[in-house]
Amino acid sequence: MSSTNHFTYLVLGAGSGGIASARRAAKHLNAKGKGDRIGIVEVTRPGGTCVNVGCVPKKVMWNTSFIKEMINAAPSYGFDFGGQQVKFNWPTIKKARDEYIKRLNGIYDSNLAKDNIVRINGYGRFSGPKEIQVNGANGEKYTADHILIATGGRPTVPDVPGKELGITSDGFFELEDLPKSTLVVGAGYIAVELAGVLHSLGSETTMVIRHKQFLRTFDEMLHTTLLKQMTDDGVKFVTEASIKSLERDADGKRIIATTNAGVKLPPVECVIWAIGRVPNTDDLGIDKAGIQLTEQSGFINVDEFQNTNVPGVHAVGDICGNFLLTPVAIAAGRRLSERLFNGKSDLKFEYENIATVVFSHPPIGTVGLTEQEAITKYGAENIKCYNTSFINMFYSVQVHKVRTSMKLVCLGEEEKVVGLHIIGDGCDEIIQGFAVAVKMGCTKWDLDNTCAIHPTSAEELVTMV
Repeated sequence: MSSTNHFTYLVLGAGSGGIASARRAAKHLNAKGKGDRIGIVEVTRPGGTCVNVGCVPKKVMWNTSFIKEMINAAPSYGFDFGGQQVKFNWPTIKKARDEYIKRLNGIYDSNLAKDNIVRINGYGRFSGPKEIQVNGANGEKYTADHILIATGGRPTVPDVPGKELGITSDGFFELEDLPKSTLVVGAGYIAVELAGVLHSLGSETTMVIRHKQFLRTFDEMLHTTLLKQMTDDGVKFVTEASIKSLERDADGKRIIATTNAGVKLPPVECVIWAIGRVPNTDDLGIDKAGIQLTEQSGFINVDEFQNTNVPGVHAVGDICGNFLLTPVAIAAGRRLSERLFNGKSDLKFEYENIATVVFSHPPIGTVGLTEQEAITKYGAENIKCYNTSFINMFYSVQVHKVRTSMKLVCLGEEEKVVGLHIIGDGCDEIIQGFAVAVKMGCTKWDLDNTCAIHPTSAEELVTMV
């Protein structure tokens, strides 16, 4: 095999985790000047799910819906539109959003080139333990000292009649106009976020969830508060149900969903499957490399250092099934490269106290253990929770009200904060700073001993009694 086909580090997948790890490796290997080569294999646009059909375009659409909410609030603050209705044009924001994503794709390509990372265009599969073949059986083969699998995941589509009539979260970003009515099937954060955006922008939105609540892995206060707010705002819910089939209505323009109980739901223009994601491991030649997967879900088994069972083969990100979040993939990928190529042999990502946000309406911020998780882990007698709930001052002059709720989960006599959960306007930004405090092991007293900033929602976290 040609020396040009051998790399020191070869990455499968140019998503957030793969690119972050490759660039961190390049930083150290390029500095050594020993001719080490880094390659990255990708079949589509760089940036992965997050940049192309995930976090980034989703946040653009959340911002869009936020502006719509500000327009709704404007008359209460004395703004008069002269009797003119403000019109929303979906194609305008779609065009601007897509152009923004295209610019980001270009930036990723430019950064890879600047770091002397070889971009290999095509679909890569293992043809041996440390060998990758690109673009089929007759494609080029590449070897490497270390291979990183960072191919992420994809949306799940249920195997039911008419499933093709629905779209996934990927398809949401291909919509050419705002649907007049939408059925969102699913109970996770993707379902909640898309339903919130669509409803805020004017689509008549219904959610179908399998249980009585959505976001069931989150603290009870969060999903209870959000469900009530979304219901009050007009989102419809079909609970304790799943969809067993989709079909066109008589005129072929709308879609009728039938539940597992045989109930036909009102026809809608758009159905979105948001029932989960599966790892992209089924077409990677995993068997030829001898890499072990989890039995039930097909994720790649890795140890605490992101190593698979095959020496020299590693994995990060959604394909590992542990905290499917872009910053987690980036952080784990960078730490892996620090360990492999910068001598930091004990460096690893700590999968605890990871802050996350749900861009719902209103948004959720959370870090650490839920109240129930803390009770299960430490015992109810060792846990004390502090709660507050109030109406944000922004709504003081409005008829429409949105509640903000907060909870501190504290452990033991010193009241170490092991969980912090907030929902309300601005919570998506508030949580990052408090996550640092939780990560550092702050106590309730540390928060009490911090002077409040008034008037803000965040001050409630340092004034709870």
